Amino acid sequence: MNEKPKKFRRRAEARPDEVLDAALAMFVEKGFAATKVDEVARAAGVSKGLVYLYFPSKEALLEGIVQRALAPIANHAVDSLAHFAGDPREAITQLLTMLCRHLADPAKLAVPKLILSEVSRFPELAAMYRREVLDKVRPALETLLARGVANGHLRPIDPEMAVRSVIGPLLAHLAMSELFDLRPADGLALERLLKNHLDILFYGISEARP
Repeated sequence: MNEKPKKFRRRAEARPDEVLDAALAMFVEKGFAATKVDEVARAAGVSKGLVYLYFPSKEALLEGIVQRALAPIANHAVDSLAHFAGDPREAITQLLTMLCRHLADPAKLAVPKLILSEVSRFPELAAMYRREVLDKVRPALETLLARGVANGHLRPIDPEMAVRSVIGPLLAHLAMSELFDLRPADGLALERLLKNHLDILFYGISEARP
């Protein structure tokens, strides 16, 4: 049997991403509940059957979007935290800077925005986001904070609760912006948020101000 041309193979390999791009655009425009799979297919320029070939349900489309956009970020964060040696404040700064950099990209910001907007009606979305992101990053961050206490970089704190103080303000900021339409005058202002958050956080958990 003759081998298929490389151009065709590349096109076939690209189709799942094209379907996910179309699904994300439709979910953002119409909402997850109101979007139909055939609308996603039309937007992607493929048949409905081809969509189902890659993604057996609408929920699988959303899971694919989350896995593609956020799971690599979570996995990278876990690896970085696990191998970090030294003052955990440096690792926290790197982690939150990376998250803010990604959220500054509208295409990546669209994913948590979508989940925030739909989670009350579809709790399974929250479970998926927790599985793909929070359940990976939270234990690694908790371990980092515990090491920081043990080696004297941080004063005695409860690492489990401190994790919420590290990542909570960023989640709250997104919720206030996207759910309640409460934004700073200069927009999402992630750089200002990060600078302010790290200043308050570090001088709250440090042994002494340098």
